[in-house]
Amino acid sequence: MAEKENKPMGAKPQENKQERPQQRRPQQAVSSKPIVSASGKEVKGIVRLAGRDLKGALPIGRAITSVRGVGITLGTVLSQVAFQQLGMNDKTMVGELSEEEVEKLEKILQHPENYGVPTRMLNRQKDLFTGNDVHLIGSDLAYVVRQDIDHEKESNTWKGYRHTYGQKVRGQRTRSTGRTGMTVGVLRKAVLAKAGAAAAAQTGAAAQAAGAPGAAPAAGAKGAPAAAPKAGAAPAGKAAPAAAPKAAAPAKKDEAKK
Repeated sequence: MAEKENKPMGAKPQENKQERPQQRRPQQAVSSKPIVSASGKEVKGIVRLAGRDLKGALPIGRAITSVRGVGITLGTVLSQVAFQQLGMNDKTMVGELSEEEVEKLEKILQHPENYGVPTRMLNRQKDLFTGNDVHLIGSDLAYVVRQDIDHEKESNTWKGYRHTYGQKVRGQRTRSTGRTGMTVGVLRKAVLAKAGAAAAAQTGAAAQAAGAPGAAPAAGAKGAPAAAPKAGAAPAGKAAPAAAPKAAAPAKKDEAKK
């Protein structure tokens, strides 16, 4: 029999590894084909509208509501105005608009009152400084809101006080939400009262065990009941009342007549 080679325990046999040539994957060519709408117009990738970059594939109605200061209700009304002024429909993408049409759309958003929109739908009615009914969007709205908050703080109003300390302004609850400082667990009055009574009872019990003379009973603990006074006994500090005279015996009836 052939002698076995002495190999250390746990040694793995060496494998002949052959170096394989690295295969590089061909890079996929990025498609640079422009997006074309159903009407045959080229759609821009990004459109700047009212200080915000929007995707060109968004419909006009959706793009209008993406602007700060335009909600769903006002956006629906302004989209109808835009369709009439620009001669388009609800499927038209914002990327299809030319630069002149984008500027006209911004004018509609900035001055909706000039296109028949009622003043009740504007976000700045009876302006504090000018007294006019205007509609603000984008960065103009953010600046005016900050200016209003600073005015409330300088006037020392309740809203300004709440803004200064970072609390809620419109009367919302603050017990479970809106906490700005360190969060502390809420303890109810019953829990606090129970804990105080238990601490007082423990203190009184320790004083009695130590034999302190005249130790006051614990708060809330009932004292020993006083001995009931005996019947007829006078209370302390008062004289005993005089005994009530006995009722006179009834006179004996005259003897029966003889």
